[in-house]
Amino acid sequence: MRNDPTPPDACATMGELRAAIDALDARLVSLLALRQRYIERAAILKQTRGAVRDDARVEGVVRHVIEEGKRAGLSPMIAERVWRNLIEASIAHEYQAFDAKGAAAQ
Repeated sequence: MRNDPTPPDACATMGELRAAIDALDARLVSLLALRQRYIERAAILKQTRGAVRDDARVEGVVRHVIEEGKRAGLSPMIAERVWRNLIEASIAHEYQAFDAKGAAAQ
């Protein structure tokens, strides 16, 4: 991957470590923005407001992320907490986008 941050073990100072974390955060923000666009598209594709929350899908995503996280060396606790918060925020955003779709159609 291009412009990879300094590996954790190679960071000799807190400044280097923080710069690497900041670089990773910038990548995460870009990926989250892309994920949000998919959420907004879902709001367009779904026919009913009740379809926005799909508890079975939520649990499936969380299970999948925990397993992917284990393979990548991510703590299952961190994976679950982060994704549950991300999913809840995404659902709230999708409700807003769904409601805006209805308001625009009126």
